Amino acid sequence: MIKKGFGALISIVAFAFVASTVIAGQGPEVITLHAKKGNVTFQHHKHQEKTKCAECHHEKGADGKQAPYHEGMKIQKCKDCHKKGFSNKKLNKPMKAFHKNCKDCHKKHNGPTKCKECHKK
Repeated sequence: MIKKGFGALISIVAFAFVASTVIAGQGPEVITLHAKKGNVTFQHHKHQEKTKCAECHHEKGADGKQAPYHEGMKIQKCKDCHKKGFSNKKLNKPMKAFHKNCKDCHKKHNGPTKCKECHKK
């Protein structure tokens, strides 16, 4: 009886590990963000292991407000919304949105926050 229970437990743990790895592997593994101060190589899959998709991905909800990522949502380019005419002047360029979101998260989790730590020439 104990052997069957242990086998079932191992199967559940293995399934959970495989499922989380597949979910974490969505989208490109690495994204290169081109910038004047030097390109930023963003390790997308590694970030997926540490944070929820909704921390970065969102859309305009039916009420016109930001709605967090949900399964099956079409991922748009940041520049589709974060551009001239965007209501929040502090986020009216993709760079401004990246800096705000990335720096806030990096401060919280002791990640790099200085320019040259992310921007490589």
